[in-house]
Amino acid sequence: MALKPKICTASTAFRQAFESSPSRTVRSYSAPVGGSIPSSKQKYVPTSGTYPKAFLATGLHVGIKPSNNQFPDLALLASEIPCSSAAVFTQNKFQAAPVTVSREVIERRSGEGIRAIVINSGCANAVTGKRGLQDASEMGRAVDACFDGSKDQNSDPGSTLVMSTGVIGQRLPISKILSAIPSAYSSLSSSHQDWLLAARAICTTDTFPKFRSRTFTLPSSPGITYSLAGMTKGAGMIHPNMATLLAMLFTDAPIPATTLKPLLAHAVDRSFNAISVDGDTSTNDTLAILANGAAGGQPITSLDSADGQALTEIVTDFTQQLSQLVVRDGEGATKFIRVRVVNAASFPDAKKIASTIARSPLVKTALYGKDANWGRILCAVGYTEGLSPGAVVPEKTSVSFVSRDGSEPLKLLVRGEPEAVDEKRAGRILEEEDLEILVDLGGSESGGGREEANYWFCDFSHEYVTINGDYRT
Repeated sequence: MALKPKICTASTAFRQAFESSPSRTVRSYSAPVGGSIPSSKQKYVPTSGTYPKAFLATGLHVGIKPSNNQFPDLALLASEIPCSSAAVFTQNKFQAAPVTVSREVIERRSGEGIRAIVINSGCANAVTGKRGLQDASEMGRAVDACFDGSKDQNSDPGSTLVMSTGVIGQRLPISKILSAIPSAYSSLSSSHQDWLLAARAICTTDTFPKFRSRTFTLPSSPGITYSLAGMTKGAGMIHPNMATLLAMLFTDAPIPATTLKPLLAHAVDRSFNAISVDGDTSTNDTLAILANGAAGGQPITSLDSADGQALTEIVTDFTQQLSQLVVRDGEGATKFIRVRVVNAASFPDAKKIASTIARSPLVKTALYGKDANWGRILCAVGYTEGLSPGAVVPEKTSVSFVSRDGSEPLKLLVRGEPEAVDEKRAGRILEEEDLEILVDLGGSESGGGREEANYWFCDFSHEYVTINGDYRT
């Protein structure tokens, strides 16, 4: 049967937890007691949205983690019609059961005929052996069973992707989850509130639900308004090598799987694969995109076409905005930093250098301490591995801090020569929540090279140690 949208309201507990202030706050930057959104983060949570046609969402409380007695921890997102899909997965050797199951579903279906994504938080279902694989498969099959007569004849591989996030090495309370899936299915809705519930249900140490939506048009169909929606989760164990963490994108544009795959790869390399919180790559990292074509128009079969080029820009920009929410919510983070490497011999060289700076504990702690210790930045540039010959020439390298107020960059190193740093101005820049580190490589040894790359990361604070020192408890 076709899914029928209905408007569902959030539970009283959910509203109280996310709209009221807790009576006490133990941590400064992690989620306050009671689960309310910190006032400084509320601006990142949309109060309305425009969601793609024929996609529905919901989230509900199951109690997957014993200590969770009220918050949503099971999300379901589904399409009323079959979708094309593509996904990227973690490169961690210990890949979680849902990663294995979802990859197999997409491969066996050649990316076509996907109907839903089911996600649980509170337990990663990682390093759980054969039983973990069985649990992940059962979650997908339970959702498939809800579609009843709408199953097509090629339903054997399954049509539901599965994701999990939480503590590694523990079994899922699978009976609880399987019992809740029919209720989740019957609660599916197109309302903003239910998209919010789904985004909240996938959170772990996140202090706010991370989701976005937008509309767009394409050159071949200027009269059609398409929608793109996405959500992600993550605050720690963030350093991509694939995709990162968990993220889902949904659109009603007509894009076959053969186009979605290179589209996602391009966007992810410049967004989710360009952020870092702590340098750790998770066992569960998965990013999937579903396109159901419900808005109509000409199928986009090539990224080289006018439609393909426009779509690439739109999706890349969207994934950058979505992925940056993860950095803004980094565990214990007090700063959001963009590192921009320019005038590099190649994009891979620029990105490797930016990544090395972003994951340097010495750089991150200096920024937390508001210390303009540019030597740590230069040190990271110098030990970056895997660069092409002559990619870094010390006598051509410059480093600057860039303020958000539009003033001239504060030059720290110019073509290998240290500048007399205005410490007062440096202090003012480092007091800001947002700042930029600019590294100019001055071109390659041969004089060429105008490539650049961006990376987004946060600082390391005392709070990060506190959060991760008692994560399981």
